[in-house]
This record gives sequence, structure tokens and C-alpha cells, in this order.
Amino acid sequence: MQKKVIFTAAITGAGDTTEKSPHVPVTPEAIAESAIEAAKAGAAIAHIHVRDPKTGKLSHDTNLFREVVERVRESDTDVILNLTAGGGGDWVPNAENPLTAGEGTDIQRPEERHEPVGELLPEICTLDCGSVNFGEQIYMSPTHWLRRQAALIQKSGVKPELECFDTGQVRFANQLKSEGLIDGDPLFQFCLGIPWAAEADAETMLTMRNKVSDHAHWTAFGIGRQQLPMAAQSVLLGGHVRVGLEDNLYLEKGVLGTNAQLVDKAVSMIDKLGPKPMSPSEAREQLGLRNPHGKAE
Repeated sequence: MQKKVIFTAAITGAGDTTEKSPHVPVTPEAIAESAIEAAKAGAAIAHIHVRDPKTGKLSHDTNLFREVVERVRESDTDVILNLTAGGGGDWVPNAENPLTAGEGTDIQRPEERHEPVGELLPEICTLDCGSVNFGEQIYMSPTHWLRRQAALIQKSGVKPELECFDTGQVRFANQLKSEGLIDGDPLFQFCLGIPWAAEADAETMLTMRNKVSDHAHWTAFGIGRQQLPMAAQSVLLGGHVRVGLEDNLYLEKGVLGTNAQLVDKAVSMIDKLGPKPMSPSEAREQLGLRNPHGKAE
């Protein structure tokens, strides 16, 4: 185990969760405020999606991302911003003609996925490292698109968080590094428990961990009731932690929580194992991130 652990709060996500919990933030103001509260509870990183303020559904609007970024950066609470760049990957086959897109399909080209990142320059953005069965739909991220997107991220100076939903995606992420498309020590996120990708269990996490280099940084998360067990397992295997309402709505069975409460519970749990939460400043130094505040770390 490491002596200090980086906690990430995944603030709102893109799923249909707003009707399941009143704590899921929707407006830019609410998303920013929830990120700030999570940071005060111990999160060094806030992972950001945005939603249409009128419908609560997923949005790719750069202006909504901009408002969240500006609100967080203008606050008196420091937190590393990690913007999603994996939106616009949902393919739902048309039942009558599988060669055409069905209702719910939302596909963006690499350049479109990168637009908020290129304009707003967060410290980190996600790079989903392959296609996968995602519930009843397909998440599409073909390799030639990923190479294009990785090059755009690299040019922007933002660090990619290599989101891996299965072992083949870890393999491809390593390939991106070998091709020179990933600068510095890579940062992995193992995404566990999504139907029908990698399982949320110790064996799967250990397998994925063993396939990255010794110099790589990595985090793992589980969804739903596996969120806290996978957080503890990640720390025991030498990784970092992600919790938050994107992946899980409950503090315990039947009790809905906020992002700050989920972070606080994870920090308290990990504290009993020994490691302490890393500050945003310490996390920037460890991960090799630039400081958007323009101050020396």
C-alpha cells in the first residue's frame, strides 16, 4: 500500500440517475458546488460530466463545461479537474436494420469529443481505451479514433486518464504508450462491474494491475454496491480510489448519499487501513500535472 492515496470524486456521470436521487447534480452551478464539497471532504480530483439543465440528460455543450470549470477554479477550494472526453460513444443498433443507428445512439468523432478539453485545458481528461458491450448498447471507441484522440490530448498538454473496461483495453493503452502517444508515466482507471465488461472482483483488478508498467499510476472503481469494496481492494493492491454519484447513489442499503458523503465515507474507511488522502498539490506533483492556477507546486 501507498502511504498517501489520491481520491477522485465522479460527480454526476451521464446515466439516467437524476430521477433516482435528488443529490445527483444537474446544473453547472450544482455540479461545481458538488465538486467543491467533495474536495473539502478529501477528494483531490473531480471527474466532470455535464447535463442539460432543462432535461437532466447527458450534454456535450462546451459552454456548460466552461461554466463548471470557471466556478470551480474561481472558488477558494483547490481540486484537480478531470473532464470526460468519452461522451458521444453510444451505439444502439436499430432492431429492424442493424446497419443503422437506433434510438438513443449518440456518436461523436474524436475531434468533437476533444473540443471541451482543447478549449478549457483541464489537468486531466479521460480516454476510453476501446469499444465494449455496455448494458444493452455498445460503447464505440475504435482504435484509429483513439489514436487520433490521444494525439489531440497530447498536443493540448492535458494528461489522459486511460479508462479501461477490460483487459484488452489495458493492452491497447500500453500500445498507445509504446507508440509515443502518451507522455510521462501513464495514468490508468480500471472500470469494474459494468455489464458486460470486466467484473468487480479482486482477481480481475489484480490481473489488470499486473498488465501495467511499474511506473504507471492506477485507480480502480466498482459500480453500485461494489463501490466501497473495490475502493478498499484498490488501496490494498497499491492503487488509488474513485467514488461518487456517477457510479453509485447509496451510502448504505436504502440510504442515498451526496458526493461529499461518499468521499468522506471512503476516506474514513481507507484511514483505518493506514493511507491518508493526498492533497491536490501533492497529486499534481505525483502525476506530473501542470498547475492551472499558475503557482509553483
